[in-house]
Amino acid sequence: MPDPSSAIVVENLVKSYAGTTAVNNISFNVAQGEILGFLGPNGAGKSTTMRILTGFLPATSGRVEICGHSVAGAPEAVKRVIGYMPENNPLPEDMRVVEYLYYRGRLKEMNRKRLGLRIDELLELCDLKRVRHRIIGKLSKGFRQRIGIAEAILAEPPVIIMDEPTIGLDPHQILIVRDLISRLRGRMTVIISSHILPEIEMTCDRVMIINQGRVVAAGEPAALKRELFGRARYDVALAGESADLAAVLSEIDSTLEITSETMADNDGFRSFVLNADTDEDFSESLLTHLARDERFRLRALSRAHPTLEDVFLAATKRTWDIIDSSPAVVTPNP
Repeated sequence: MPDPSSAIVVENLVKSYAGTTAVNNISFNVAQGEILGFLGPNGAGKSTTMRILTGFLPATSGRVEICGHSVAGAPEAVKRVIGYMPENNPLPEDMRVVEYLYYRGRLKEMNRKRLGLRIDELLELCDLKRVRHRIIGKLSKGFRQRIGIAEAILAEPPVIIMDEPTIGLDPHQILIVRDLISRLRGRMTVIISSHILPEIEMTCDRVMIINQGRVVAAGEPAALKRELFGRARYDVALAGESADLAAVLSEIDSTLEITSETMADNDGFRSFVLNADTDEDFSESLLTHLARDERFRLRALSRAHPTLEDVFLAATKRTWDIIDSSPAVVTPNP
């Protein structure tokens, strides 16, 4: 059951289009001040969920509350507590940067004096000072993205939702956005969707992965890595039988096991992935046993460090059979 004190509460959310279910009975909550990375393949239902949360799209069924306000029952109140940056952020191309931010601030009913100070803060924060008087339509994609972010946080709402905020940015601009989002931690609740997974891993407190409209994994990145890959993972390339390798692994540690292997190449070598449910480093033991055992010819051994991309691929891949065979819902805990 989602915690009603959370900034965002979603229960049994469903969205269907002409018989196609885009969001399939998902439930989750986001704590106040938390930064949540919202991930999924194209067509997984991410943007649909975000549009429902912001009130731009009605749900077929389910309950959504933002800061205690029902999205369906109090849409105006919800819009006052949310800053939203859609993936394809529409900006007026004939307005200057400062004019646009002032216009948006007045629409948000911000005090004129406070608005002027806030715009100066954001021009500095989002590295927009040198283009403050430029026409938006003549600016690059990177500048437009930062204008969209500045507009989303302009009124300092308690909840920020950003759909692909770093798309089209160069590495320097991505660093600026990463730092900007990190500064919001504890002050604002943030949901951010992005395909740049290293940025999500470095920025977010927790991630949630959806596939085919269902939540398939949720938690802190480190916890998900342990869940999917164990506490230690090793990549081994050797010639030998997998049954013999399994026997050697059991002698080293009872939790060491083979989780995948490839077909042998022309020289008889295979690539194995080994996992262990412990933080202990078995690299030296593996090297000693495999190099001295006449049943094996060892080509390579390394301890791998799974990334969020590995988690993403494993979580989406492992759930296809579950999605096809079961209607069960995976409800993440905050």
